[in-house]
Amino acid sequence: MKKENIKQLREYQRMLYVIDMVNGFTKFGALADPYIMHTVAEQIKLIEKFKKENQGVVFVKDCHEKNAIEFKTFPEHCIVGTSEADLIDELKEYEASSIVYQKNSTSNIFAPSAMKDLGKIKNLRQVVGVGCCTDICVLNFLIPLKNYFNQLNLDIDVFAVKSAIETYHIPDVHDREYYNKIAYDLMKQAGIIVVQDFEELEQKELILERRGK
Repeated sequence: MKKENIKQLREYQRMLYVIDMVNGFTKFGALADPYIMHTVAEQIKLIEKFKKENQGVVFVKDCHEKNAIEFKTFPEHCIVGTSEADLIDELKEYEASSIVYQKNSTSNIFAPSAMKDLGKIKNLRQVVGVGCCTDICVLNFLIPLKNYFNQLNLDIDVFAVKSAIETYHIPDVHDREYYNKIAYDLMKQAGIIVVQDFEELEQKELILERRGK
């Protein structure tokens, strides 16, 4: 991470995590579902909001070695150095001015330095998660993150914005509607605040602000 980003990291109150919006999940490759691209416009609205307010934006990118153990569970995908592991072009302009983590599992919790950096944000009060896939990498980051905050008695709200999150669909194998519902139900049960879109997020933020959060 750049030194200027580390310095600013300590000052953030809110963090936006854009999870796995890489070519290998959205445009081409064994695990790509182009339908996920419908979330990009809403993600950009959130990114620009956070940038305008000088808050933190994080891009999480799946990035595996050729012999990754994860390939015993999922088809080979997002190999380091290939275009599958690159952020989609629609979000590229924001990458250089943001924090970027590369992960070798379905959870950013275990990405190098991710939790260490999070611990430096002393005034953090809100985390927002978007990206793909709802029931895999988004779920596997946001629920452990909320558990981490609970363990340390940190009163930090974790949001999931449905219009900016999506999963893939394979007929008779992985039904998009079913797995989205299951994932959001599990998130809610874990204490994550699930909102429909950008506008509802702002409404919830205003309510929490009025309550002194």
